[in-house]
Amino acid sequence: MTYQCILCIVNQGFSEAVMDAARAAGARGGTVLRARGTANPEVEKKFSFPIQPEKEIVMILVDAKICDGVLHALYQNVGLHTPGQGIAFAMPIDNVVGLSDNSTPAQ
Repeated sequence: MTYQCILCIVNQGFSEAVMDAARAAGARGGTVLRARGTANPEVEKKFSFPIQPEKEIVMILVDAKICDGVLHALYQNVGLHTPGQGIAFAMPIDNVVGLSDNSTPAQ
């Protein structure tokens, strides 16, 4: 099985909305990390809204087959056009251990 790690960065307080959207698209769970943004004033002017510095990063490991659907759900539910002001991206994962359907690294 091939996996992708989706990282979704949202304003503080929106990680539950991220997981609701991801689960609706087939994801099983995620990990929330607290973070602090470093956007400069030019970015705030470009997007015409204040950038909240307190962030949450949600890491979601998904089967590569559902990755596009999860990313689309995140865009629709917590994207830049929403109060969550989220961005999301995915990275390929080479090896995984510890998942319920997988106990050894992929070969």
